[in-house]
Amino acid sequence: METLPVVGIDTPYLWIVGAVGLLLVVVVYRWRGSSDRRQSKRAHDAAQQRDPPVEIGETYAFGITDFSEHHSGERVAVGKVEGFVLFVEDLPGGLSKGDVIEAKVLSFNQGHTSADATFVERR
Repeated sequence: METLPVVGIDTPYLWIVGAVGLLLVVVVYRWRGSSDRRQSKRAHDAAQQRDPPVEIGETYAFGITDFSEHHSGERVAVGKVEGFVLFVEDLPGGLSKGDVIEAKVLSFNQGHTSADATFVERR
């Protein structure tokens, strides 16, 4: 039975190939991350330039995406209407993420990039 000769690869060569491969993975990861950040920044800048899709005094229905603490310490619901963020105060108990509620817009924040609203009803 005949054996095939084994071609040896120098250990330093393996280290170099491994280091180059690792560097390539890091570069691709960072490039993709910075691309995502640039896209997010462009979307944020565009949102600041558009008129809000809601009006003060009007009531809108939307799903709760999250909860946050108001500067007063009160729990507020966070939701979006056409991508525009609303912070809803005066919540009843028992609400959770995904619940659909109606809220009345009370005021815009500085720059009109979000608004404060008050709870009207649960749908």
